[in-house]
Amino acid sequence: MADWLRSLGREPDEATQSAWSQIEERHHADWRAGLVSHDEHRRRRLRDFLPLVDSPVGDDAALDEQFHRDHLTRYRRHWRAFDDVEAALAAIGGAGLRVGLLTNGMPGQQNAKLEVLGLAGRVGPVVTAGELGLAKPRPEAFCAICDRLGVEPAATLHVGDDHPVDVVGARAAGMPAVHLDRHDAGPHDEPHRMRSLTRLPRFLGAQVSGRS
Repeated sequence: MADWLRSLGREPDEATQSAWSQIEERHHADWRAGLVSHDEHRRRRLRDFLPLVDSPVGDDAALDEQFHRDHLTRYRRHWRAFDDVEAALAAIGGAGLRVGLLTNGMPGQQNAKLEVLGLAGRVGPVVTAGELGLAKPRPEAFCAICDRLGVEPAATLHVGDDHPVDVVGARAAGMPAVHLDRHDAGPHDEPHRMRSLTRLPRFLGAQVSGRS
């Protein structure tokens, strides 16, 4: 984000980055609800944000080009794995469990992330909202990954960093869930919460019989 702002001639600051996050969540929520296409939600993000940094807003074609050329290019350049990922995968494998990935993204980008991070073929199946045509927190999305794994929701543990989408959504589908709250944002009364994946083993015991 900081890299992109500098390319727009704007020195990054907390208020500007916070504004982007709020705009992103508002329009991503509309996409999750099926109200707009994925491309249109990206355009709306730029239409709302660019005036805040005194940058011109073009037509749809110009916005698409800018998003892919400027924002996404820089986004990809900064992809990194968290330093707790390898230990978490080792713990999961040691418990005899399988890993699936359910993401509110598009197939091309999500699989590209796995390739860049060295995780392709190590986690899967990969089920994306772009492939399903619906997104978390819809119960059907959680059921789709369970179907792909061949397990029941009750025998599957979902771990995610967005509490309303990942935790509340998973539980509505009958799936146990843990909130990965890396930034300590809460809700702090959530009993199944961890700041790092290094804490994952304490939540895995109940899932061993379900193998997922």
